[in-house]
Amino acid sequence: MASTAVPYESASSGAAAREEITRLLRRLGCDSVGFMDNFDRHEVVLQFVHRGRPVVLRASAKGWAAMYLKAHPYNPARMRKPRAEHEKAALRQGFVAVNSILRDWVKGQVMAVECGVMTFEMVFVGHMLGDDGRPLLDHLSDTKMLPAPTAPN
Repeated sequence: MASTAVPYESASSGAAAREEITRLLRRLGCDSVGFMDNFDRHEVVLQFVHRGRPVVLRASAKGWAAMYLKAHPYNPARMRKPRAEHEKAALRQGFVAVNSILRDWVKGQVMAVECGVMTFEMVFVGHMLGDDGRPLLDHLSDTKMLPAPTAPN
């Protein structure tokens, strides 16, 4: 049985994706851009400041790895490495993949702002930080300003 391709499984350079994100955000007028690999939470954090407003995006390497492991389950008959190594390799690739995913997402959002299709606020408001340092989306959830999601059909 052929394995299923997973988006970004062949991504090879998180550094190149980060450089492009930085260029895109600088072009948009951001004066601070930084990345952090949070190994405890298995996520990549992108933070930037646009016109004095801090914005934080979090991308789950663990989420990507789960998708990869579902498409490429461990099979001791076909794999020479232990299950733990297979899972660690998926998580390592997840840290690379999410940089590329962030790059493509940021590229689309910056294009929407530059073309006048959306404002900066429309694109990034959920990720902007409030006065208490938490994303505005968290405030919306806490105050129940958004209706609860419904169950899928």
